[in-house]
Amino acid sequence: MAYYHKLGNIPHKRHTQFRQPDGSLYAEQLVGTLGFSGVSSLLYHINPPTRIARIGEPVPYAPKVAAGIKLAPHHLRTLDVKTTGTDYLSARKTMMLNNDVAISICNPSELEMSYSYKNGQADEVVFVHEGSGVLLSQMGKLEFREGDYIVIPRTIIHQFKFNEGPVRLLVIESFSPIETPRRYRNHFGQLLEHSPFCERDIRAPHELIEFEAGGEHLVQIKKDGMLHQYHYEFSPFDVVGWDGYFYPYAFSIYDFEPITGRVHQPPPVHQNFEAHNFVICSFVPRLFDYHPEAIPAPYNHSNVDSDEVLYYVAGDFMSRKGVDRASFTVHPGGIPHGPHPGTVEASIGKKETHEYAVMIDTFKPLHLTEEAVAYMDKNYPMSWNENHPNPPRSADMFD
Repeated sequence: MAYYHKLGNIPHKRHTQFRQPDGSLYAEQLVGTLGFSGVSSLLYHINPPTRIARIGEPVPYAPKVAAGIKLAPHHLRTLDVKTTGTDYLSARKTMMLNNDVAISICNPSELEMSYSYKNGQADEVVFVHEGSGVLLSQMGKLEFREGDYIVIPRTIIHQFKFNEGPVRLLVIESFSPIETPRRYRNHFGQLLEHSPFCERDIRAPHELIEFEAGGEHLVQIKKDGMLHQYHYEFSPFDVVGWDGYFYPYAFSIYDFEPITGRVHQPPPVHQNFEAHNFVICSFVPRLFDYHPEAIPAPYNHSNVDSDEVLYYVAGDFMSRKGVDRASFTVHPGGIPHGPHPGTVEASIGKKETHEYAVMIDTFKPLHLTEEAVAYMDKNYPMSWNENHPNPPRSADMFD
């Protein structure tokens, strides 16, 4: 995380006595990464976080990779997906994954969670395509709205409470820490002047949750393909204060400032986050290239080292017909892709774009899941062929 934050009451020095009104000690907890060498926060609990009432039977919770998928571009239409589950975990559908990242959609109908949740082995980036509400965590309350990325570090116990209305989420699960791009940070960790966003755009939890004594509280912990059922006799949101660099935060895609140039800029200028072996980019409304002979449409390119995933958020998508909101396009490494026939000439003279999209570029191959197969557009791989019976779609101007 880019900067230090604190909330509530904490002692003057760490690892020293900090007593409750009845004279007992608050329970100090260090939540840290990389074996005490990474970012961390210190939390002060009313109850020891190790005090478990009981552990239930684990529930299987792992997607299955689809067999026999051809090496080809893919288009997944998920706008009208009907989920079989209703809450935040049961409504998740994983579309693709590898050993570094899993990419899911989630359209829960239940506005409140009856349990708390934490991912025991991955950071989660939740992009709010539709909906608003508040994230409740040990670190406090964090309001969110449409267009927000919510970054939730691993092991943070949390709940979502959604406001009335439809909810549509893109969930990116990272098995390494989610960070801001290193090239946009100085050696102190501060975002540099040429970064497309800064610390002012990052929203941290702002208010602790009032502790409620008594009652049983279920925390479902996701790890190794299972949801582990941990029951406590107190609320896990019993923190009276904390400080550090490790906490959930929100960043709006609407606060991303695009980098443009005289000629077509490569996809890394849109980078928002990075992790081991993949990056997350934000495509936002921007002016096109301003060289007098510029070609706004992207050049053909081969993804030699990466798979490229685009999730379409908003806009008229004038650059790619047949792709709607909540669609994924997946262009795997090993084959080239680029403008559809006629669209290079058609793009010349265009001044700007108004689309929004999230891109995930991975540096290891992604595998589509069995759930994703149901949403595949079978005509998409041949849509660059002018002689194909289905009309070709337009060029992808996002990248």
